[in-house]
Amino acid sequence: MSFCQFNGGEIYKEHFQPGVYVCSTCSHPLFTSRSKFAHSSPWPAFTETIREDSVTRMMESLTAFKVLCGKCGNGLGHEFVNDGPEQGLSRF
Repeated sequence: MSFCQFNGGEIYKEHFQPGVYVCSTCSHPLFTSRSKFAHSSPWPAFTETIREDSVTRMMESLTAFKVLCGKCGNGLGHEFVNDGPEQGLSRF
């Protein structure tokens, strides 16, 4: 089982300028600023990926998936099902 760790200093949590968020390892496009929303977690939150193959998902529980870069497999965090800003939306 894997765990997320937060050491502080997340620079993109409060960053809402228009643009594309990419994998820090291979620059593969992951999310756009249009899907970003404010959330109480210490990490940036998104409702959807740019494309279906932007990420790879691995089920961890009935409500959470481990999320990896769809190109290089870099660990990105989790998708929390039905935890987005509106009913039925996920939170990445």
